[in-house]
Amino acid sequence: MKLTASDIHVELGGNEILKGIDAAIKEKEFVGIIGPNGSGKSTLLKCIYRVLKPDTGVIMLDGKPLNEYKVKDSAKALAVVSQHNYYNFEFSVQEIVMMGRAPHKKTMERDNAEDYKIVEECLEKVGMLPYRHRVFSSLSGGEQQRIILARALAQKTDCLILDEPTNHLDIKYQLQLLDIVKSLGVTVIGALHDLNIAAAYCDRIYAMKNGRLVACGTPEEVITEDFIHMLYEVDATVKKDEYGMLNVTYHPLHVKK
Repeated sequence: MKLTASDIHVELGGNEILKGIDAAIKEKEFVGIIGPNGSGKSTLLKCIYRVLKPDTGVIMLDGKPLNEYKVKDSAKALAVVSQHNYYNFEFSVQEIVMMGRAPHKKTMERDNAEDYKIVEECLEKVGMLPYRHRVFSSLSGGEQQRIILARALAQKTDCLILDEPTNHLDIKYQLQLLDIVKSLGVTVIGALHDLNIAAAYCDRIYAMKNGRLVACGTPEEVITEDFIHMLYEVDATVKKDEYGMLNVTYHPLHVKK
């Protein structure tokens, strides 16, 4: 699945949040979006998964304008894993994951054996099948995020949107979730705060600041000491570790150089 954004502008509350964003995501590419808080990362993703509508510009999905898709049809193409998942009712884990089958069903159509098989497979894939009868709200944050990922997998899409899904997770669950996502072989677009995580998982990185894209390239091209200073206004050291992976170490202000 290919996705492009052309000249995307968004204004919210009288403030221009996105100021002409152009992006192109290739099929089966893992693209990370980095940048400081308020740079517009989540706003851009919300335009892609249709929570927000751009004031101007167009988003194309496989060569067709996204706004020409029926919502149910775009939900068959794009699935979302976000950081906030609250429910007013006590749903079971199985019921939450079954929600991912909704785009594939007609109005009032009941869940069938194939749906239950898909739900079971998705729970197995995220290591949560033994929890299928548990109440969702009783799970830890990391467990809930794996269930939300399973729900997204149940949509059977070719593209996953990660809207800062790991912000409140400890490192174990961050790595678990992103390892699963990386193994899927689908197109992934994710807003990420941790540069070491972005360097480890992303094929390409877009960097945003003040509503504009300010860089695009591989992790090695984008995650440099000078660029980190420009983007986040902090000093850092960037080196490769013994595995050939980029490692960012930040310099606290109280530490003298």
